[in-house]
This record gives sequence, C-alpha cells and structure tokens, in this order.
Amino acid sequence: EWKMNKALVVAVAAGSLACVVNAQIAITEGMYSGQSGEYIEFTNISNAPVNMAGWSYDDDSSLPGVLDLSAFGVLQPGQSAIITEALAADFRTAWSLPASVPVIGGYTTNLGRNDQINLFNGVTLVDRLTYGDQNF
Repeated sequence: EWKMNKALVVAVAAGSLACVVNAQIAITEGMYSGQSGEYIEFTNISNAPVNMAGWSYDDDSSLPGVLDLSAFGVLQPGQSAIITEALAADFRTAWSLPASVPVIGGYTTNLGRNDQINLFNGVTLVDRLTYGDQNF
C-alpha cells in the first residue's frame, strides 16, 4: 500500500514522478495485491468542489476516457473517491466506509507491481503516478 498527501505531491513533483502540483484532484492512495481488492484513491485537494463529469482513469496505456469517473459526482474539498476491483459493497464493508465515499467497484483492469496510474480531466493529464517494486 502507498499513500500520498498534498505535501508529498508537491515534493514528488520535484522528483522522478510526474505530478501536477496545481491539480484539483490528485492520486492519493492505492494498493495492489490487497486482501480486500486492489484500489486507487483520488482526493480533491483544492478548496472548491470539483465535478468529476468528464474525468477518467487509465493505467499504463495512458489513454483518456478508458474508465469514466463521472459516477463520482461532485467531490467536496478534502473528499476522496475510490476505484477498486472488488465489488463496491464488499470494499465498503472491508474498509468500513460510509455510503458518502464514492466507490466505483468491479474494475478488473488491475494494478500490477510495476504500473502507472493516469488521471485525466477531459483529454488533459491531471496527475500521473508511475511505480514499481520488481523490474521498474
């Protein structure tokens, strides 16, 4: 499991990972090979609500529009939303999440040990995380 916070996003932007510091929504947490299912968390790090209509996720093919994130609705400042390979209800139960946390479940294009997470607003890349622990 890995986690990022706003301060780390800024620090990472200066390092080897590609991050957009002024992004409203950021990749903030994830897990591959997790007991309760792989997942990625996105968080509104701005001071204003963000409507996720037209936002999308893709892994290492880096194509906008692959997984539509519009179902997240409007994320309030500080609010997180999750995509997971587990069923949404099962993931909520495993992590004791209330219904107020948006979850898109059943996404089986899994994260690998060496992969990339790409977050798009329309066709614009907003955040990217490339990671690995094998042959990275």
